[in-house]
Amino acid sequence: MKKIVFAFLPLLLLLGCQKEESREVKQYTIEQFMDNQDVFGSGFSHDESRVLLTNNKTGIYNAYELSLDGKEPKALTNSTKNSVFAVSYFPNDDRFLYSSDEGGNELNHLYLQDTTGKATDLTAGKAKAQFYGWAHDKKSFFFIWNKRDARFFDLYEMDVATLKPKLLFQNDGGYSVGSISNDKKYISLSKEINTNDSELFLCELATKKMTKISENLAAYQPTDFSTDSQKMYYLTDDGAEFKRLMSYDIATGKREKVAEEKWDIMYAYHSDKGRYRVIGINDDARTVVKVFDMQEGGKEVDFPKFEEGNVNSVTISDSEQKVAISVGSSTSNDNLYVYDFKSKDLKKLTDVMSKAIEPTDLVQAEVVRFKSFDGTEIPAILYRPHQASAGQKVPALVKVHGGPGGQARTGYSDNTQFLVNHGYAVLDINNRGSSGYGKTFYKMDDKNHGEKDLQDCVEGKNYLASLDWVDKEKIGIMGGSYGGFMVMAALTSKPKEFKVGVNYFGVVNWLRTLKSIPPWWESFKDALYQEMGDPNTADSLRLRRISPLFNANNIEIPLIVLQGSQDPRVLQVESDEMVAAAKKKGVPVEYVLFPDEGHGFVKKENQIKASKAVLAFLDKYLAQKKTD
Repeated sequence: MKKIVFAFLPLLLLLGCQKEESREVKQYTIEQFMDNQDVFGSGFSHDESRVLLTNNKTGIYNAYELSLDGKEPKALTNSTKNSVFAVSYFPNDDRFLYSSDEGGNELNHLYLQDTTGKATDLTAGKAKAQFYGWAHDKKSFFFIWNKRDARFFDLYEMDVATLKPKLLFQNDGGYSVGSISNDKKYISLSKEINTNDSELFLCELATKKMTKISENLAAYQPTDFSTDSQKMYYLTDDGAEFKRLMSYDIATGKREKVAEEKWDIMYAYHSDKGRYRVIGINDDARTVVKVFDMQEGGKEVDFPKFEEGNVNSVTISDSEQKVAISVGSSTSNDNLYVYDFKSKDLKKLTDVMSKAIEPTDLVQAEVVRFKSFDGTEIPAILYRPHQASAGQKVPALVKVHGGPGGQARTGYSDNTQFLVNHGYAVLDINNRGSSGYGKTFYKMDDKNHGEKDLQDCVEGKNYLASLDWVDKEKIGIMGGSYGGFMVMAALTSKPKEFKVGVNYFGVVNWLRTLKSIPPWWESFKDALYQEMGDPNTADSLRLRRISPLFNANNIEIPLIVLQGSQDPRVLQVESDEMVAAAKKKGVPVEYVLFPDEGHGFVKKENQIKASKAVLAFLDKYLAQKKTD
């Protein structure tokens, strides 16, 4: 639930109102959609002949390696119970690291798998660990670990020769570790003030001397250090609406603006030897990646053009000769390509989309905007079924992202495409408080959750109802996590606005949820309380008022709830009690519980079961389709 991190357009000019020829399409099963694969790369092997990647082709995430010569991917792990996420090859041999938890409990451990297939848990115990990169000399790697104190993540270094962890920074102050300089003298640290603003520090490891880099109340995000360890880079929106890239000279204390875009720079880093600078830009709900050649005066690298997709990420090899490029769109999961800087040779390494699905039957996302109740412009992503027309109106759903402070984006979603393919329009809304649209918009939901942001969702429903191809009498609301809360808030505080609710693991009792957050959220617990309200103070009155559980008697419309039993963020009891309360009220309610999932469903068999249940529910209660 932590915040992650326009010009007015008249209604008649919105993309969603443009006329489009309707046509019938083949309808696909969820199994056909789930035959698509999720693939994401984790870097090159030491000889740069292979890439390490994570793939869910078997129904659960496992680690694979893929040769650049075009051979079939080789499975490196064969887990059937817990998802495995590839982290990195070792710099000088074929061993690799991966991360895995137990059933979605988020207590991720780091594992080393050797060339015989034997895996060793490097961070055993009831604690959470995260890889933080290789030392510049490749003789060790860094990771953070909350073994000492479940509330805080300390920084460790693990020597490749001994595989013994060494404590580098004991984090007693609730900091978030940023990056480590190549000479290992410095680390960057941030500390959240609230979910919008933070402080940034430079820490000298030998002396533990802390230098405050942040100057004013603003968001600060550390990125990396220069190759010579003389400068620290960071992102900030200090004095601006959007985050830009800055540098801090360690010797002189001079700050300089390095890069600025019209949108937030989401991340920035330099390649191993410093030749290339990579920045990722949150460009109106899609990612734009730019790479600059610092040996050529910072000239932008001209990558090959991908007509049917956007570059979502790049990973540059240590030799700085090759780059792995991830390319996707609203109609395709990301595929992996490898490009050679010198030869200009481009190879497509994966083909992730199901052969059973005709690409032209999928729907392109459209970025639209509408005015909310108070004139605030609300961005959203609209998916219009091909079969929709004024003569064949379709039911629709307002979809609400997680957070608070998440963002609906234009990337591919099997579940969204499945619903649209079966005749449901989807408006994926970026209500006030969403990230990506400037810090003023980002702060607009603070301590009015379930109120003004919910009204944005109602106005999203009204926008859908204004489209001549939407059945205005058949509009529901769906969402997960914080979006699930918004679903339940709609059903309990505005019970006549929507026709159905689809709640994926949504918060229904803020008093309990804010008191039971995982211990490793301690570093930003106070910041979360600043935004949502402190359940231990007078804020508890408002938190109780907006909690759907205490207003369950207002529910009037059908509801489906989906929950993972291992969820450490939104506990199963939240959904249990909400379902019981809805049943007591006598409204139709369905409950789908997964004993082996956490906060979000990652196993394909569970995703299939969930999607089938939701479609059947919508067909019955929203579209009101007749059954034999």
